Amino acid sequence: MRALTSPLFSHAHSAGAGLLGLPLAFVALPVYVHLPHWYATEFCVSLTALGLVLMLSRLSDALIDPWLGRMSDRLYAHSISAVQMASALSAFLMVCGFVGLFFPPSQVIQEPGHTRLLWWAAGMLTLSHWAYSALGIMHQSWAAMLGGDAVQRSRLVAWREGLALLGVMLASVMPSLIGMGGTAGFLAAALFVGWVVWFQGFRPQPLSHSDHAAWNLPWRFSAFRQLLCVFLLNGVASAVPATLVMFFVQDRIQAPQALQPWFLAVYFLAGAASLPLWLNAVARWGLPRAWLLGMALSVVTFAGVSMLTAGDVFWFLLACGLSGLALGADLAVPGAMLNGLIDRLGFRGQSEGVFMGWWSLATKLNLALSAGFALPLLGLWGYAPGQAGAQGLQALTLAYVVLPCALKLCAAMGLYLFFIRQRKA
Repeated sequence: MRALTSPLFSHAHSAGAGLLGLPLAFVALPVYVHLPHWYATEFCVSLTALGLVLMLSRLSDALIDPWLGRMSDRLYAHSISAVQMASALSAFLMVCGFVGLFFPPSQVIQEPGHTRLLWWAAGMLTLSHWAYSALGIMHQSWAAMLGGDAVQRSRLVAWREGLALLGVMLASVMPSLIGMGGTAGFLAAALFVGWVVWFQGFRPQPLSHSDHAAWNLPWRFSAFRQLLCVFLLNGVASAVPATLVMFFVQDRIQAPQALQPWFLAVYFLAGAASLPLWLNAVARWGLPRAWLLGMALSVVTFAGVSMLTAGDVFWFLLACGLSGLALGADLAVPGAMLNGLIDRLGFRGQSEGVFMGWWSLATKLNLALSAGFALPLLGLWGYAPGQAGAQGLQALTLAYVVLPCALKLCAAMGLYLFFIRQRKA
């Protein structure tokens, strides 16, 4: 493995390297927020059919990630110019897919039955997701190549994830403020600026070809399997409340409709604002202990949520703020631990992409597993949206509070056993 240029990661450098995370966020969660409403109101498309399209597109996107990771390794092994061209092409295709998704051709819209429109949506959605994944994996691989100590790695990841949070918030409100056309224009401009700043900020040396970049390479190492297990358990534990939060707000807290958007806003804003605190925690206690502290804060917060009843709006807002504070640890630490693991295994400058491909697949599985696990359990336990009966509310509390706490505790146990007691990170 050849040495790479590893500059000191100032906050300015880290912000520049992570800026691309902001426009990338536009094709993640916000698409799932806006697309169903857009197609239902503009084109009268069946939500059931559209949901199937969304699910299949996301599945194909997740399954292709390890291959995209291997492709990223080969591009880096060829030359930085190859990475620049491939990332520029991915950004262009991502914009094309986004625009095509929300502005389909008139002949597709006018076809009776919406069959062609659904096929068009599937194609544009898949194009957007594949381009998004390719660009995201190349971007994350770049960060892993830079190395650095725990504080430097977590700073780089924290800026990327913090800017991605800002991107989620912007993408959530911009369509209602400037329209979908203005949102697409902003996405294109932000991708261009992020791409330019990314390649101006850091210039590692060109990489040599590696014979180790097999698609299943990460699975040969127990440390990666253990870290991925902790990451999945913790990720599903965080995604379950995100999937169920509006049910809890409406039926358990019974908050006024005008206040409901504020719960998510407080959660995301607290997560972004907490990142400097978690960087200080990493510098003081190290990556695994800082993450363990975040998990403990999340469990304590949700234990308090279990005692809330109808009308406890202020206390639930406070809980959203505290859980957002815990979210900061989930943003800053796991990616930095993965980058450090790649370095310790001796694959920095060789096979970052294939590690990032599997990591990206796991990230996408978190939300899918949470929905596939929590929603059927709710129905099985007797909950139906809009019903505030004792049995239904008890089921909702079990799914929203108890299940995430149990998963978080399992993740915390794995983190302690694998990475604190054994000192692997």
